[in-house]
Amino acid sequence: MNFLGVDHSLSGRRWIGPDAARERAADAICQETGLDRAIGMILARQGVAPHEAEAYLSPALRDLLPDPRKLKDMDIAAQRLVRAAIRKERIAVFADYDVDGGTSAALLSDWFGFFGLRPTLYVPDRIDEGYGPNVPAMTELGAVHDLIICVDCGTLSHDAIAAGAPADVIVLDHHLGGETLPDALAVVNPNRQDEDGELAHLCAAAVVFLSLVEANRHLRARGDKTPDLLTSLDLVALATVADVAPLIGVNRAFVRQGLTVMARRTRPGLVALSDVARLEAAPSPYHLGYVLGPRINAGGRVGAADLGARLLSTQDVHEAAALAQRLDSLNDERREIEAQVREAAMAQLEALSTDAPLAWAAGDGWHPGVVGIVASRVKEATHRPSIVIGFDGDVGKGSGRSITGVDLGAAIQTLAAEGLLLKGGGHRMAAGLTVTRDKLDDAMARLSDLLERQGSGQRGVEDLTLDGLIMAPAATGDLIRSIERAGPFGSGSPNPRFAVPDVTVAHARPVGDGHLKLTLKDAGGTSLDAIAFSAAASPMGVTLSSGSGERFHVVGHIEINHWQGRERVQLRLEDAARSNS
Repeated sequence: MNFLGVDHSLSGRRWIGPDAARERAADAICQETGLDRAIGMILARQGVAPHEAEAYLSPALRDLLPDPRKLKDMDIAAQRLVRAAIRKERIAVFADYDVDGGTSAALLSDWFGFFGLRPTLYVPDRIDEGYGPNVPAMTELGAVHDLIICVDCGTLSHDAIAAGAPADVIVLDHHLGGETLPDALAVVNPNRQDEDGELAHLCAAAVVFLSLVEANRHLRARGDKTPDLLTSLDLVALATVADVAPLIGVNRAFVRQGLTVMARRTRPGLVALSDVARLEAAPSPYHLGYVLGPRINAGGRVGAADLGARLLSTQDVHEAAALAQRLDSLNDERREIEAQVREAAMAQLEALSTDAPLAWAAGDGWHPGVVGIVASRVKEATHRPSIVIGFDGDVGKGSGRSITGVDLGAAIQTLAAEGLLLKGGGHRMAAGLTVTRDKLDDAMARLSDLLERQGSGQRGVEDLTLDGLIMAPAATGDLIRSIERAGPFGSGSPNPRFAVPDVTVAHARPVGDGHLKLTLKDAGGTSLDAIAFSAAASPMGVTLSSGSGERFHVVGHIEINHWQGRERVQLRLEDAARSNS
């Protein structure tokens, strides 16, 4: 049954509430534990049994950390890391240019730094070199280093890995593997085809962390002192959220405990970046994904590719401040470029069929550093997998984002194997590709066919799933802090979404870059602040702004807004519907 009777909201969606089975599961949790009903509904959604509730609310790394040796090649990789550290070898880290790559590089920099070593950092230029190891760079590194560690890349780079000889090469990655592996000393990757998939949800930084856990175990067996890896959990948390890894299993502990480490403000790079971004409160998953992450990524998108990794690795507060300022400026530049490409891409998609399994757009001169972000925006607007490609001459570099239940990475890998792409790969929710202009249409037609077989294009506008109802007077700071115990929230554990029924819009005004700030009031006169991001000019925003006494049901996430040292409860408004009452 539609929740609150809403089958067509102001954004055109049907509201779906918890079913009877989840209601019963929530009742059982609350009866056995005494937890608030809202928390019970969240735990029931995640499939948590009553006897598991307390452990779920307090995820401990010692209980959830998997044995690193479950991953193939782990023992080989760990022993080689130890040998390099003990023998003071010449080490190079080849890292991807995104947050996951930068944090992975910083983890290794921290660990080797304990032994007085400073690895060479190499991050490829997105435009000139593209993603992953390349033959010229690996040849150069291999000639002057004993060990090359490829992080967040390398699983599909057969020729480039071979070019790293005579140095040993270790790959620590999480991207989908092919039928064969490169000829590296070790390839540690939970998404190798010969893995069981139990740890497929880990990002690359988590794989690096597990590798260092195993390396520490080898060191302790020798009687040696070991680096304190717990102080590096801030990096693992940042990568897990920024790379949209599902917040399940050990990932929850990584993020929960990593946020605690980050709140201590001991890493100069993250302190400087938080200050330049004007963070006024302890970091949350939202800040990792939408405030810090984009700034770290900005270097790889429109500036120097290694800026993010250098920021996260430095122990010099002055260098950190300069790098953070540079990344913040580059992020502003990235936003301007993104807006231009997004407008052009959406114009191409105006005639897109409502049942098309794929939304794609391509253009000359579109900056390859923003096509992934634009693909995300296209996906959000069209509710289907999306590809955005920027051409430079006859070669286009593109990025894709998928929807739940559709494996885009596997489909892209199929196209590459069939010769329709120069190269391509990724994982379920995101992928990258390189294609020639003459094969563009055939490649997108084939991709559409593969995605249609997975059910894409058959769903239309997605229903909006709700976790329940909260009356305006119940939306308090205490309730929010209680709900946060069931977090962290993100991919795989969505931020709980509640309906606040039967309110009027007492005040509405546009703020910032197209956002809408509102004051809502219920029938009893209780006020609730709300903000709807990027909605001021949307049909929903226009309707709410001109409501003039009309009553609405509203839906969103309740949160505590920190502003100029003050805290206020607000609803991050996502949708609304006219009330029938």
